Amino acid sequence: MNNKSPSKVVRFMWQSASILILDDNQTRRQEVCAVLNSLGEAPLAAGFDEWSTFTGAIASDDNNVRLVVLGQCADEGSATERLGDISKGNPHLPVMMIGEVPDKECEHSEQIIAAVDSLPDYHALLNILHIAGRYREAQDLRAGVAQSGRPPVLLFRTLVGGSRQVQVIREMMSQVADKEVSVLITGESGTGKEVVARNLHMASSRRESPFVPVNCGAIAAELLESELFGHEKGAFTGAISTRAGRFEMAEGGTLFLDEIGDMPLNMQVKILRVLQERCFERVGGNKTISTNVRIIAATHRDLENMIVEGTFREDLYYRLNVFPIEMPSLRERTDDIPLLINELVKRMEAEKRGSTRFNSAAIMSLCKHPWSGNVRELANLVERMAIMNPSGVVGVQELPAKYQHIEIDDDVLDQAQAESALETHTNMANVSDTTLLPESGIDLKEYLTNLERSLIQQALDDAGGVVARAADRLSIRRTTLVEKMRKYELQRG
Repeated sequence: MNNKSPSKVVRFMWQSASILILDDNQTRRQEVCAVLNSLGEAPLAAGFDEWSTFTGAIASDDNNVRLVVLGQCADEGSATERLGDISKGNPHLPVMMIGEVPDKECEHSEQIIAAVDSLPDYHALLNILHIAGRYREAQDLRAGVAQSGRPPVLLFRTLVGGSRQVQVIREMMSQVADKEVSVLITGESGTGKEVVARNLHMASSRRESPFVPVNCGAIAAELLESELFGHEKGAFTGAISTRAGRFEMAEGGTLFLDEIGDMPLNMQVKILRVLQERCFERVGGNKTISTNVRIIAATHRDLENMIVEGTFREDLYYRLNVFPIEMPSLRERTDDIPLLINELVKRMEAEKRGSTRFNSAAIMSLCKHPWSGNVRELANLVERMAIMNPSGVVGVQELPAKYQHIEIDDDVLDQAQAESALETHTNMANVSDTTLLPESGIDLKEYLTNLERSLIQQALDDAGGVVARAADRLSIRRTTLVEKMRKYELQRG
């Protein structure tokens, strides 16, 4: 293939592609594309002899590439050479390698976020895509820091998602994070407004100072002033000592006023004064206290309608709404549901609160749900499934009825389960094989313990971390395997 610039058609393809696949194994290339298409990605695949087609995509500043997959190459060593070419063209691109795995001391090994022997399963690939997004975000941030001279900060890592809506939110956050202006975050309940607020704080110059959240709707109106500004001893019945308020606690940092739309009018006046004059008095006190805090507010209410109705002050609205960020609902970004589920499960496992997995049919059904409670509702569902199906795989039938939006043919399901069982029982070890006893003897208990632990770990790895399949492979009950995993402190593959 010549080294001329790609045609307009090819250039359009790689500019719209999110994942580039370079593999001389055509069958696997097609399999990877099929899985990625089911995840809503736009892969572009080719053989190593078509490398020149990819060079423009990798070096372009306006590319949309999230991951490069390097597979089997007919010419030995070419995959490693291509890794070097990728690093020269764009050192920020994450790479997954299938088959050929270079030495860890390889010059550009830091770009390899995953190295596998064969095509990973659905959940493993989903996790790799999530890691790729974080890697690219971190690399782009470091590049921006190098140009700006600001200290490096890993921005927005807890804002999970790769959809266009989330990318827009991240872009807006990067523009305002280090600016000393008020931010108003709007959106339905459960969309992650506090996550955005915390990320803005951590990406600002105030990150070493406190982040103090206040839910204005959860505090009684008569107590809200004392909560925010503090009070002097004897200011009211029960005020047995002087107490600092949230403004003083957040000094030098960020005060997050959640559900600002629920704040009573008399308190809105006091907040407006703090924003204008940067000072306040404690309840029952006459000493003026200066304050240096950044205000970030959030609400699920329509504040402009509240202004018309006379329940929210217009002057306060414009003081808060210097930089507005509107959070999308989960039903507007269903592409992020697999990534969110993966992140929620990882957090539960890290906190030792259980684990579970969702098969592709269940995830497809969840993508059709309206999600009135947004990400908070999804988090509750994942935790519920971890309790009801510990260390198991959740299918459509295991979901609560309200989340079952697709029908699965029982015959097809039974056939799939039978094929899965057949696959897991293929090539099982022959239990009649003889093991020779060393002349020096052995510690039989230790030997059997290590052998059992090793076989269980191998079964988990072969089953991609799916406990039910690993149990079938070992011909034991799933609950027995779970107990043995706890005994040996084993994790999924």
